[in-house]
Amino acid sequence: MEWIAWIVASIFFVIAFVGLIYPVIPSVLFIVGGFLLYGLIDTFSSMGWLFWTIQILFTILLFGADTLANLFGIKRFGGSKAGGWGSTIGLLVGPFVIPVAGILIGPFIGAVIAELLVSRSSFKQALRSGVGSLIGFLTSVIVKAVVMAVMIAVFIFFVT
Repeated sequence: MEWIAWIVASIFFVIAFVGLIYPVIPSVLFIVGGFLLYGLIDTFSSMGWLFWTIQILFTILLFGADTLANLFGIKRFGGSKAGGWGSTIGLLVGPFVIPVAGILIGPFIGAVIAELLVSRSSFKQALRSGVGSLIGFLTSVIVKAVVMAVMIAVFIFFVT
């Protein structure tokens, strides 16, 4: 039964990493889902309060990293809240409109359009906001990938 638990958890972990590229896939939920399904199939005995405390803290970090990295990138390059919202909308829509490349182009275009339409920024400033959004997004993906890998490493440490 243990090997089935490992296969199911591993599939959930892979889906979570795919969520780094397609943000409509809730990566955090798939990581935690992998933990829960492993526990349901095998046993929760190796996942005590310390394990869950560590994982909850990492989960909070993942939610915060995603939002803060994007906002920091936009603010650092002189963007506004409108640029942040435009970037978020572009991040969600981009991969569906332009498969694969949309994950990078969507937030950039969303931030630029929002800066031009809502904030009435100059084209140069709107482009800077778009670049900040792109840098913030890429930073967020890297940070989330590292945190997710650490979460999985903690899981492996506790259950083996």
